Amino acid sequence: PLYSSAASDVYKRQIFQNFGLVPRLSVLTNVALGRAGQLPTWRGFLYRFTEGERQSALRALSRVEILDQWQKRPAELSGGQQQRVAIARALCQGPAVLLADEPVSSLDPATARTVLDYAVKICREDGIAMVANLHSVALAREYADRVVAFRDGMVVFADRPAELTDDRLKEVYGEHYADF
Repeated sequence: PLYSSAASDVYKRQIFQNFGLVPRLSVLTNVALGRAGQLPTWRGFLYRFTEGERQSALRALSRVEILDQWQKRPAELSGGQQQRVAIARALCQGPAVLLADEPVSSLDPATARTVLDYAVKICREDGIAMVANLHSVALAREYADRVVAFRDGMVVFADRPAELTDDRLKEVYGEHYADF
């Protein structure tokens, strides 16, 4: 592994398909709470953030271009905006690795591309490795530097997206390839 299990919590952060936001809290508090694991328990529990932590959260919101939404609650945002809040929450932690579990599965195609554009751009600018679980071959081909595909629990493809030909996709999906 790249990191020991003890260090893994410090170096990798996750973006989930269901956003994982706390509905009753503001966008800013949701983003700042991403640092809860690095705070004394009482501060995270009481939402007591330093000015530096708040500024870090605001910068992260600015990078995904929803700074103007910082006072709203997640329910007031679109699905794409909520996912951008989730990205900001992960980014304000300064991760070395970003794990994205189906980060765009609940979004329409245009919004999915917008969210991936932000994530990929920021990860490249900050030197963050992103590992994403995508079920869209088109998105994997468009955004990934490397694609790893599994079938029956075994790796059947691990290469650049350009090498993911129709014949290789048939190896991955078998007779169901036409469904994708």
